[in-house]
Amino acid sequence: MKRVELEHIIRAASGITKQAEIVIIGSQSILGQFPNASPKLLDSMEADVFPLRRPELSDEIDGVMGELSPFHQTHGIYAHGVAEDTAILPIDWKKRLIPVQNQNTGHGIGLCLEAHDLAVSKLVAGREKDIDFVQAMLEERMIKPQILEERIRLTPLSNERLELTIFRLRRINAAVQSKIPDSE
Repeated sequence: MKRVELEHIIRAASGITKQAEIVIIGSQSILGQFPNASPKLLDSMEADVFPLRRPELSDEIDGVMGELSPFHQTHGIYAHGVAEDTAILPIDWKKRLIPVQNQNTGHGIGLCLEAHDLAVSKLVAGREKDIDFVQAMLEERMIKPQILEERIRLTPLSNERLELTIFRLRRINAAVQSKIPDSE
């Protein structure tokens, strides 16, 4: 997905729900902070979204703009209306949202996760594609491991899940560091 496509989703989701603020919590939220992110981070044609003030309207987004909808068939992209608690995020994540608002978003404002918060949600989920996504973010130097570990510690997780998530981060970071030549 390209930034202009995300802006289209913001505009359409805002229009459908009559809500100005649309939160993007999935991988495509990277386009808020990094509009020209590496193509390896932009494989998805789906944006996970919900209206900030009326998350219960996510079903409307899913119904009109979801996978296999006329919107998807016409534009090649789609929105997945999700619940606010779909992603496990650090405390105060809402204070760090990155706004996307311009002519292409119409009256809508996209609120994208800050890169470290996005990476935390991916590490907590722990699926292979999520681990690969965080590794690419580290390789592109979009996030810093020390900030990421701090944010993990600010996430409501059981001790076991906290340790597992930190282990994932350290393993990925070690792999990334092993690829960097000594001269850097």
